[in-house]
Amino acid sequence: MSSLSRALTRRAAVLCTFAACTLATTALHAQPGSYPSQLVKAVLPYSAGSGPDSVMRNVSELLTSDWNQPVVIDNKPGANGWLAIGEVNRAKPDGHTLLVLDSTYMALQPHLYKKLPFDPVRDFEPVAGLYNTGFFIVVGANSPWKSAADLIAAAKAKPGGVSYGSWGVGSVAQVGTAQLEAASGIQMMHVPFKELPQLYAAVSTGEVDWAFGSAATVAPLFKGGKVRLLAYAGAKRLPGYESVPTLAESGGPSGVEVGTWVGVYAPKNTPKAAIERIRAGIGKSLEQPSLRERLAVFGFQAWNVGPAELARAQATDTQRFAQVVQRARISLD
Repeated sequence: MSSLSRALTRRAAVLCTFAACTLATTALHAQPGSYPSQLVKAVLPYSAGSGPDSVMRNVSELLTSDWNQPVVIDNKPGANGWLAIGEVNRAKPDGHTLLVLDSTYMALQPHLYKKLPFDPVRDFEPVAGLYNTGFFIVVGANSPWKSAADLIAAAKAKPGGVSYGSWGVGSVAQVGTAQLEAASGIQMMHVPFKELPQLYAAVSTGEVDWAFGSAATVAPLFKGGKVRLLAYAGAKRLPGYESVPTLAESGGPSGVEVGTWVGVYAPKNTPKAAIERIRAGIGKSLEQPSLRERLAVFGFQAWNVGPAELARAQATDTQRFAQVVQRARISLD
């Protein structure tokens, strides 16, 4: 073989190798299993403008930019949240349909109904945490109570005579109050409301003695001097509200924490690779200073955790709620 022939042969081999590598690389990036390969939809059982909706919209903007795929919000409130939950439960488990829920649906509802149209553990994969928020003991500006100890003393002096409001039977507020009652050895009168504005208006005027409330819901009334915050039902004081003592610091029982968390779930059997990509994207978003600043405005705290910790939180609250609901005989059936 001539020198020219040998050179042409070597060049052809190099070109073939280059072409093979190029095709392999192209095939790798074009694999149908790569995530996300299309629009991603996050379904929420909350109305537009609610806390979970606002936070997820901010996260979705960051994910859209990071993934080069649109991440859209689909609000489906109503029917106890079961419209949204049912849609995701029926969705293809490929990671392109997600569910955003709080602890009420995943840990409390199973104890309030004899039968649910879904199973929180069997039907869904935990993906990532979003945020958590705790609740204050809120009283009217003219309330004679200056601390949680004063509230508890009044309830002990007159069993059933102290009233508290909530946003409904079976709400976290009612269940949280049941925890407080059990830990303090007191009994109070529950007054459920249909709308949050009505609830806190009633607290501000003294129509009801007190209520649990988050910073997001009571901040305008608090800043306007219409209500006071006796205590924060958390393990430590809430950033931005450092002047408000914890429940234990205010003379209440220790170990009573009332709050909620919000997490992201996917249909059962969603590929692990997709779950890991979603979790990483949400985690990256929650570390953005701009997003954390927006959360702090509403008293929310970023909860940057993965599937394992979200599952543990769900299991812990499921067990805790079971005991409280059974003891207080709360039911929605």
